Amino acid sequence: MQAQSGADAPVLNPYRDDAPAGAVHQAAAGQHASSVESIVHSFEEADQHQNIDLSAYRFEDWFCLALFWIMAVLVFLQFFTRYVMNNSFAWTEELAVYALIGVVFFGSAMCVRICRHIQVDFLYRYLPKPLGRILATLIDVLRTAFFGYAVWLVYRYIELVGAEPMTTIMWNKAYVYWLALAGFVMMFVRSVQVSVQNWRQGYSSLENPAAYQSLD
Repeated sequence: MQAQSGADAPVLNPYRDDAPAGAVHQAAAGQHASSVESIVHSFEEADQHQNIDLSAYRFEDWFCLALFWIMAVLVFLQFFTRYVMNNSFAWTEELAVYALIGVVFFGSAMCVRICRHIQVDFLYRYLPKPLGRILATLIDVLRTAFFGYAVWLVYRYIELVGAEPMTTIMWNKAYVYWLALAGFVMMFVRSVQVSVQNWRQGYSSLENPAAYQSLD
C-alpha cells in the first residue's frame, strides 16, 4: 500500500467526533491564544490612540479630589483603630464628616460648572424657541441670585457662631463654615460664567441637552 502524498492526504478536522483528542486540544489552544492576542492588541491600540487631557478640570475638581482622599484616609484610620487596635480615635469620625461636607459643597460647584444639577427639560420640548430662551435666561438669573443669597447667609452664620469649638478636638468650627462659604462662592462664580456662556451661545442645557452629552 502506497502512502498518500501531502496534496492527496485528507485534511483532519479536529472538531469531528472521531478526531484524536490531541488535535482537539491543540485547535482549542490555538484559538484561545489567538483570541487573547487579539484582545491584547486591541488594548494596545486603544492606549496608543488615547490622549489624556486634563485641561477640562478646574480648581474645584482637584480640591474636591484632595478632600475625598483625606476623608478616605480618615475613615480607614477610624476602621483600623477601632477593629484592629480596639482603641478608636474619636476625632477621625468628626473630621471625616467635615471633609465630606467640603466634598459636597465643592462637588456642587463642579456640577454647576458642567450643568449637571437635577433639572427638568421636558417643558422646553413643547415651548416655542423664543419663549424657551426667555424662561432659560430667567432660570439662570434666579439660580445665580440664589447662590449669591446663600453666600450672604453663610457669612452671617459664621459671624454668629463661628467661634464654636469642635466636639473631639480643640479646633475652631469656623474652618468648616468657611469651607462651606467657599463652596457657595465657587457655585456663584460658576453660575455667573454659565449664565454668560448660555447667553452668548443662545441656548442652555435645558433647551439643548444633546449639546452637553459629550461632557459625561
